[in-house]
Amino acid sequence: MSVSGWTSIIFWAFIVGAIFAYLWWQGQVRQLATYVQETREELKKCSWPTWVELKGSTALIMVAIALMGLFTEVVDRILYFIFFVL
Repeated sequence: MSVSGWTSIIFWAFIVGAIFAYLWWQGQVRQLATYVQETREELKKCSWPTWVELKGSTALIMVAIALMGLFTEVVDRILYFIFFVL
């Protein structure tokens, strides 16, 4: 690695370190840690679907998307016929 490469790495390491130090000084790092901890606690309270429920929901969503696509295609063809063919 060339000298300019090492200089660039050291420069960016200093910048990242300075930003981290500033955020630490402002208390932002502690707030972020508290936020992550609280989020993890809330996620533990959630009831997650079983594998069978998840597969069923996924299949239902795929069918709904296919039907919406089919509906959009049919309406598009009808409007094309009305506005451009007639």
